[in-house]
Amino acid sequence: MPAHDEPLLTVDDHGRVVEWSVAAEDLFGRPAAHVLGRSVFDVVGATTTQGRSWRIGPLAPESRERTWGVWQERDDDGDGGMDGDENLPGLAEVILDAVFTQADVGLHFLDPQLRVVRVNPSAIGMRGIPLGDIIGLPATEAYAAMGVRIEESMLREVLVSGEPARDVLLRSRPPTDPEREHIFSVSIYRVRSRAGRTLGLVATTVDVSAREHAQARLRLLHRARELIGRTLDVERTAGELVDVTVPDFADSAIVALTDAVLQGRTPELSAHDDELLLRCAAAGSTGAGYPPPPTGSALLPELFGPKLPSTVTILPVSEPDGADADDTPYGPRLVAPLSARGQILGAVAFERRRGSEPFTPEDVDLAKGITTRAAISLENALRFTREHVVMTALQSWPSGQERQTQRAAEIAQRHHAGGSGAGSWFDALPLPGSRLALVVGKVENPGLSAVATMSRLRTAAQALTTLDLDPHELLARLHSTVLRLAREQKDAQGSTDEPTVHCTIAIHDPVSGRLDAARAGRSMFTIVRPDGTVDTAPLQEGPLLGEEGPPFASTSLVLPEGSTVCLASPAATRAQGPTRGGLAAALAHPDRGPQQMADDVERLLAPDRVLLVARTRHLPPDELAEWNVPPELQSARPAREQTQTRLQEWGLDVDPFSAELVVSELVTNAIRYGAPPITLRLIRGETTLTCEIDDAALTAPYPRHAKATDEGGRGLHICATLAKSWGVRFRDDGKTVWAVLDAQTAEPDAG
Repeated sequence: MPAHDEPLLTVDDHGRVVEWSVAAEDLFGRPAAHVLGRSVFDVVGATTTQGRSWRIGPLAPESRERTWGVWQERDDDGDGGMDGDENLPGLAEVILDAVFTQADVGLHFLDPQLRVVRVNPSAIGMRGIPLGDIIGLPATEAYAAMGVRIEESMLREVLVSGEPARDVLLRSRPPTDPEREHIFSVSIYRVRSRAGRTLGLVATTVDVSAREHAQARLRLLHRARELIGRTLDVERTAGELVDVTVPDFADSAIVALTDAVLQGRTPELSAHDDELLLRCAAAGSTGAGYPPPPTGSALLPELFGPKLPSTVTILPVSEPDGADADDTPYGPRLVAPLSARGQILGAVAFERRRGSEPFTPEDVDLAKGITTRAAISLENALRFTREHVVMTALQSWPSGQERQTQRAAEIAQRHHAGGSGAGSWFDALPLPGSRLALVVGKVENPGLSAVATMSRLRTAAQALTTLDLDPHELLARLHSTVLRLAREQKDAQGSTDEPTVHCTIAIHDPVSGRLDAARAGRSMFTIVRPDGTVDTAPLQEGPLLGEEGPPFASTSLVLPEGSTVCLASPAATRAQGPTRGGLAAALAHPDRGPQQMADDVERLLAPDRVLLVARTRHLPPDELAEWNVPPELQSARPAREQTQTRLQEWGLDVDPFSAELVVSELVTNAIRYGAPPITLRLIRGETTLTCEIDDAALTAPYPRHAKATDEGGRGLHICATLAKSWGVRFRDDGKTVWAVLDAQTAEPDAG
């Protein structure tokens, strides 16, 4: 065909106009903008083309889609044959006949009664089917026999309105390929005569199975990335893998994990040992066939082939023998390992029904993507499980502390676990003089660094409380510790995320009923008095540790016995509550015990918060002795006598010489270097005797190393030698020097 012999117009396999020449515009009187992309039957079907002859032939474009060109035949004298007397066929009939005989796409022509009039060999299910079996039958009946369900209402809508139905997807198992499901794209157009009479419908069908299956695999992979790994729980992650793949990828799926993974231990290296014990972590099926194994059951190695797979593998279909064939509905199998960073976590087995489409290389690639995502999520969940175990151990409250703190307060503690991080902690620390320190904190940055920071801060807080510092001074020291940890973390990891910490510290003295508290950040701090009065904001919020630094908000209160102090780590956001009204309603029941109050408050807390509830107590009179000491040196003797008398009354098995000597030295030191008023106090414990001396001076005593010829300077050295521990704590109006001696309650005489 000469290169200069350009066609008037070009149509594609679907009968749509793809090119419209200038000559076609002149001949038919229609611009290209009005016809491109439209069906050729709609464009020229009603145009008068009688008296003309046409030639149609295939073109060879660069694209893979086949197209046809249409030319007007010329007479010998070069005119267009406009004056011929023969009644030659029109353009629409020529194109229709050529397309029906040569097109690779399926074509169907239905009459106005929706009966099949003409079908080409490429139509749905027509390969190998005699045309006479469907010609003349209603469309719905003709194609139902081929496994194709066509909505008659859709056909009639196109017939009446003339609005084409494009790219309608139909699924079918053609008789020539019953083992595989095919997906066809169907487009339906109305055909009208030159006079405007409706002649019927023409439908084009294209097998788009490969395209749709590829898109379905992409959608499934995207869904797996969205749904797998939403939680940090190993078993729930395994269940998410089953939910994503059944039934969209397989009819059944079994996820097996090693014992180490299920127990939260470090998994084995990927040696793929045949003896590795696997247990079912999750399983699911479409309901037919063998029921899935129960969760936790040990699985046979044969489930995953001759040995544990090292890569995604398609297993051969095992054919059952004899009568058992009908009892085995599953066939194609695919197994994949679950491994990450060289560690074997488990394996997963996918299976389809017998007679279903076998797994393909494309399915292998899809399974790799899904199982890789699942393995990474399982590893994250396993790491969190191990970190959670560490966190729980770090957050645990030693059982021995409960007995030691009961004299100052009745304690109830809760940890509302959630799984988003491990940065909250609490402590109830016994202090000298039967005092009690309540500490609640939270590290802002979640993750493993938060666990490490939390444990180091908790250790620092426990060490600092032994220095008898007030809560504000304790927070200032912890602030310096947080800054140092941030510098170390930045130097070691190059991280720019510096940790910040919420922390509230309250120290209760059961002798005076005084509560000293300081607050950094927005940890919850509430006080409930015995009359039911609830103070949800006894102390304003302060700057976080690691940010601005001191001064921190602090206060000093005297609480009546039976008051309740409620401390909790803050929520991630203020919106997670609880509100002040809800908190007050939960706590406004002082007649209830701390355990019941802790239960009520815990229901209001967001996940990953810790709660500490303390019902304060005052020391009873039979455990406390207190005397005013005149500021005279001769006052040491009556102080020794009073101590001896009280020890006999209490029945404490303590060395009387040591007790009298410690009391004498403390009183003498206060008279010489302190300032009145001076008060001597003895506190009886289960296994200790605490001696305290108060005075109004702010000078700090310290042990001296006296020479052999010195007459004094040995008092604190003697106290440090005889006592179990000693120290000094300062108040706004003075100081207290204390010493603790070992003691036991004496058994009564048998006589």
